[in-house]
Amino acid sequence: MKEELIKFATKWHKGQKRKYTFEPYVNHCIEVAEMAEAHNIPFGYEIGLFHDLLEDTLCSIESIRIILFPKYSDNEIDFIINGIVSLTDIYVPVNFPHLNREKRKALEAERLADILPAYQSVKYCDLINNTSSIVNHDPRFAMYYLAEKKYMLSLMNKGNTKLYNEALKNVVL
Repeated sequence: MKEELIKFATKWHKGQKRKYTFEPYVNHCIEVAEMAEAHNIPFGYEIGLFHDLLEDTLCSIESIRIILFPKYSDNEIDFIINGIVSLTDIYVPVNFPHLNREKRKALEAERLADILPAYQSVKYCDLINNTSSIVNHDPRFAMYYLAEKKYMLSLMNKGNTKLYNEALKNVVL
């Protein structure tokens, strides 16, 4: 089943490259999925693998539902899709052009504070994976990024304790 899910994510992220390293973007999604799975996050693999589909591609919720059915129950599919939706940024420039980055990121952090612990745990994996790349390749931007993530983690603290602590260590200025 994992191979089928990876194929699906790869198809949707086709042509997308990771900033700084230019490797296929889907590799980031796979790394987030594997980290979530290694920490026994419920459906963390699926949510982690698909966490950027709605934000970064034209993939629809219905397409995700189709790939998951019938291998998962309706409740499991709903849980996975709700996780993906919860991790999809709402406060983006196209939706809120009148807000600057600082305000959008603060609103996003406040929204993430209320998502389920399992979803927060997958977000920790995403943050951990992104942070090292940004710190290593763009130290100037990293100062802003780390401050944003530190604020986010101060609010979003209900997930897996081990991942939370690792994420927190990654954002120390």
